[in-house]
Amino acid sequence: MEQVRVDVWLWAVRVYKSRSQATAACRAGHVRVGGERAKPATTLRVGDEVVVRGGERERVLLVREVLHKRVGAPAAAAAVVDNSPPPPPRVLQPALPRRERGAGRPTKRERREITRLRGH
Repeated sequence: MEQVRVDVWLWAVRVYKSRSQATAACRAGHVRVGGERAKPATTLRVGDEVVVRGGERERVLLVREVLHKRVGAPAAAAAVVDNSPPPPPRVLQPALPRRERGAGRPTKRERREITRLRGH
């Protein structure tokens, strides 16, 4: 049965832009294979489940095809099944009041209101 390193596969299917980024993510504990924390040299086979945690969401990927080298986007998309939950809805922030161009610096009161609106 064919197998590949998890860091190579994550790079090949374009989860990470470089192999060194994929290796760093594995070392940091952001990658799990079959529920276990994966080292960069952990081997993957067809049917394995890979969970990648990064940013605000988790991606759940199923290995459909083993890739040893980076391939084109359509081939990379065919090599993985993305079972990730949908991303959380974006919360829209209220629009900040705009000052007229050339109106000068804000007054102390206006600056405090701007700071309060930004949530600082």
